[in-house]
Amino acid sequence: MMYESILLFGVVFVADYLFDTLTQSRNALMLRHERQAWLFLVIGAYFVSCWRISGQTLPMKTWNIRLVDAGGGRVPLWKAVARYVLAWPITLSGLGFIWSAFDREAQFPQDRLLGTRLVSTRD
Repeated sequence: MMYESILLFGVVFVADYLFDTLTQSRNALMLRHERQAWLFLVIGAYFVSCWRISGQTLPMKTWNIRLVDAGGGRVPLWKAVARYVLAWPITLSGLGFIWSAFDREAQFPQDRLLGTRLVSTRD
C-alpha cells in the first residue's frame, strides 16, 4: 500500500493541478466537495483501468499480484468499479486487513463479495 500511495501521489497531484487550473481555485478549501468528488473519480479511473487492462497496477506488478475473476480471467468492468467503491469503507474501517488475516485464502472482503481474487503471478 505504501508503494501504491507513492504512485497515487503523482496521479492526485496532476488531477488536482488540472482541477485548480480549470476551476480557477486559489486554495484547497475552494470547491472542497467538488474537489473530493473529482479525486474520487480520478483515483477510481486509475484503479479500474489498471484492473481491467492487465489486472495489475504498477505496484501490483512489482509484487507479482494480479486481480482476476473467479474463473481466473479478466475482471468485468462492473466488478472492478464495485471493488473500488467497496474498498473505500472496508479499508478505512480497517476491516479489510483484519478480515484478510483470518480468511483461509487471505482474500479481502470486497473480493469475497464480488467473486474476485488476488493471485500470485510468480507461478
